[in-house]
Amino acid sequence: MRSLYPPSEPNGVYTICVDQLHELYVEECGNSEGVPVVFLHGGPGSGCSDDHRRFFDPDFYRIILFDQRGSGKSLPLGETKQNRTLELVSDMETIRRHLEIERWMLFGGSWGATLSLIYALSHPDRVLGMILRGTFLARESDLDWFFIGLKRLFPQAWDRLSHGLPDNTELKNLISWYHAAVHGSNKILALQAAHRWSEWGSRIVNWHKPPSAADADKAPESEVQQERLLAKVKVETHYARHRYFIENNEILNRIGSLSVMPVSVVHGRFDLICTMESAWLLHRAIPDSRFLQVPDAGHIIDEPSMAAALVEETDRMRELL
Repeated sequence: MRSLYPPSEPNGVYTICVDQLHELYVEECGNSEGVPVVFLHGGPGSGCSDDHRRFFDPDFYRIILFDQRGSGKSLPLGETKQNRTLELVSDMETIRRHLEIERWMLFGGSWGATLSLIYALSHPDRVLGMILRGTFLARESDLDWFFIGLKRLFPQAWDRLSHGLPDNTELKNLISWYHAAVHGSNKILALQAAHRWSEWGSRIVNWHKPPSAADADKAPESEVQQERLLAKVKVETHYARHRYFIENNEILNRIGSLSVMPVSVVHGRFDLICTMESAWLLHRAIPDSRFLQVPDAGHIIDEPSMAAALVEETDRMRELL
């Protein structure tokens, strides 16, 4: 099984002001003269980690990572004003021009795959190719599956998520309630709601794994950890409430205009967060795209089999760029 590349430190770290409110944290590592690749994290709101540098051959790639608005090390943390999908696309162009990059490869998972596709449809002349993991098409049906459909598989977890809401709660009302709770002035309620929202996602993403002793013995969260969780859920609910600021089924409706480029669609067989159907529909809609099912992986990027598959894809892409 292919392993991640060794840990590395950035060659450069930048703070880029993209408007009067938002400052983005950007870093680059690897070969400064190599083929540029940009890592697009999920969430929205998750941010990047040091290990995200390790999916790419540092001798071949010029590796760009950045935390999207309101996420990670970008400021203000958890800010949802002036934070919409097309503004993130504009931010990518600002970063590309700042780093004097002509064209780059996109590497995105989950929401990062969504953002990759919207960017590629908006700026097709700037994209060398794409590796997309855990395809999320941001359709109404995708949200309905995640929050309403999955309650049939996880009724106990659903009871906790929907506690205090009517039994027949619909998708719109559920998301609106959580959005109001985490953005409200009641700090205790906001943190409780953030934990419940996050716990639902964690239960689904780890459904195929046995509980670990580490999960049972977690230390109490620090105040900083609580603030980061709340910020992440603020951004997540903001995008979910506004349906990710794109039209329903917009990606598949527009995908026919995508420029010819190498595209790999990678999906874990046990991924219940984003359905295999979405990945397959996207693959079928992009001529000559490569579809790779990872048989023993779920949604998480750092599961060993998923990580190995993604490293192999970035290595394979070297021959196509």
